[in-house]
Amino acid sequence: AFFANKVEHESRHCNSKGLQRQGSSSFDRVYTANQNCGHAYPTFLAVLWCAGLLCSQAPAAFAGLMYLFVRQKYFVGYLGERTQSTPGYLFGKRIILFLFLMSVAGILNYYLVYFFGSDLEIHIKTITSAISPLLLIP
Repeated sequence: AFFANKVEHESRHCNSKGLQRQGSSSFDRVYTANQNCGHAYPTFLAVLWCAGLLCSQAPAAFAGLMYLFVRQKYFVGYLGERTQSTPGYLFGKRIILFLFLMSVAGILNYYLVYFFGSDLEIHIKTITSAISPLLLIP
């Protein structure tokens, strides 16, 4: 809602009707940042749900909240100079990678249980819980 509100505010500020692109530099930045965040959201939701369901809920929820804050930093950084958005973008990629690896670990554990009867769920949950605070390091 914050991103859409910024796009609407900038659109009104540029004296345009609707959400038409008028070539304004500030409107283009806001609109592009909003589109970038919207395009990344389905991927985020998919890996968040998979990590939470297949691996561990608490580290997945923590990483999800961190991702939302990082996306906010990316958006606000994109409103300034485009180079200010780079740290938020890279941090977001790292969180998505963490969630993806959690999903893969959960899938591998399922197949270990299915084929070999060996359950590593407790070890995987311990490792992900220990690694998740490291996401705070920029």
